[in-house]
Amino acid sequence: MTTPEDHTPGHRRTARTIRPDEVPEQAGALLDAGFRTALIAGHDDGDALRAVYLFTLADTDRRVELHVPLDRDHPHVPSLAGMSFPAGRFEREMRDLFGIVPDDHPLPRRLVRHFHWPQGWYPMLDGAGAPPEFGDVEGPYPFRTVEGPGVYEIPVGPVHAGMIEPGHFRFSVVGETILNLRARLWFVHKGLEKLFHGRRPEDGFELAERISGDTAVGHALAYCQAVEDARSLHVPVDAQRLRAILLELERLYNHVTDLGALCNDAGHGVLNAHAGRIRERLLRINDEVRGHRLLRGGVHLGGAAVRRLPDTGALAAIGDDVAELAALALGHSVVRDRFSGTAVLTREQAVDLGTLGYVARASGVAVDARHDHPALPEPGERPSHSRTDGDVLARFTVRTEEIAHSIELITRLVGELDGRTTSGTPEATADAAGSGVGIVEGWRGTIVHRVELAADGTLARVKVVDPSFLNWPALPVALSDTIVPDFPLTNKSFNLSYAGNDL
Repeated sequence: MTTPEDHTPGHRRTARTIRPDEVPEQAGALLDAGFRTALIAGHDDGDALRAVYLFTLADTDRRVELHVPLDRDHPHVPSLAGMSFPAGRFEREMRDLFGIVPDDHPLPRRLVRHFHWPQGWYPMLDGAGAPPEFGDVEGPYPFRTVEGPGVYEIPVGPVHAGMIEPGHFRFSVVGETILNLRARLWFVHKGLEKLFHGRRPEDGFELAERISGDTAVGHALAYCQAVEDARSLHVPVDAQRLRAILLELERLYNHVTDLGALCNDAGHGVLNAHAGRIRERLLRINDEVRGHRLLRGGVHLGGAAVRRLPDTGALAAIGDDVAELAALALGHSVVRDRFSGTAVLTREQAVDLGTLGYVARASGVAVDARHDHPALPEPGERPSHSRTDGDVLARFTVRTEEIAHSIELITRLVGELDGRTTSGTPEATADAAGSGVGIVEGWRGTIVHRVELAADGTLARVKVVDPSFLNWPALPVALSDTIVPDFPLTNKSFNLSYAGNDL
């Protein structure tokens, strides 16, 4: 394998500039060595386009980038979809937004741009301009048709009864058994990544914090890490501890919400009410700690600050409350029967799809950026889980066990801080070009941000990968051979973000 000269642009990161024809060999070698496809992103460099591939390795927190300059008039790269399912998704996204074509892709149809988006208009290119008039250019979306005796279709969405974002689900069903499910997303693609262009990194922070409302800390932290990596900024250990506390507080209130919603979908509304009570206690703790119920503003470039440290006694009491709620839920035969064996995602399927977060861990895949790419000098022991069967019960149990682990971690960090509530300040840096990567274990799973700074210090490119982008394909796989009435329960057990996906 021909290997161009390596250089080290950031934390444990090497970058190689290669030709398009070298991509399969070099990417294949990394995948064979145990690296995962963390992101693939298009770039508009003015006179040329560029594809950037980021691969990460958990054991040593290594990060390898492949930079592929492309002819602007003929931007083609060999597809990696046959080697990596996530790579195939990233390639389709890159084609829709930049016009970079993955040759020999097994599923070349559109992913992000719906069929009323005109051909030949790629919104992430610098000269794309305002959107042209939309129309019925390519006809309806080619949903897979399932035929046979007794087979019928159930369309759901994109407009839903609840206050959720739009997504269309089309079920092919015989009796009540789901034969095939197709999820169609990106109804509200916001062009968020392009909104970062030209901003100062400090001015991009609030945008990062609002990528997905329930993940304010996770996305803000990944963004800050990426900018700090690009600027070679040192973040003090106490700031890392404060950031970790905020991240775990965010995990707590979201996991508790999901436990209640899962009980509710199994018909146990009383436990959902109790989960709501616990969630409110956690949100009030968030408000005491940061002055914001969703913890906005606690993380900043170069450091972190809170009003006060969380009351560990109150958190311990909440942990006992959650344990009692979980015991009541799983001690009820109807709830346990609804959870057990429902919508199984096997370990092999989770690995093949590149699944992340609690969905992956519930299928026995030990992926967790808190340990794979640690920010803390002592991240502690990797939590183990009592159920990894990949069903709704496992996804419920993993959340319950992660709540206990988060409370233990917060308690340890509060003790190490010894009352300190502020650490780190942005360091003065000269404007300079550079790139950086941030990797954070948000409550849904691993979040990756990659930034490039122009020579004047402004943001030239921000690529965001929410775990939902990689986890959405796992939902239809788990639902195969599941009955239609279990769709809401299964959907909640995954709890995927529309906002984090439809960037």
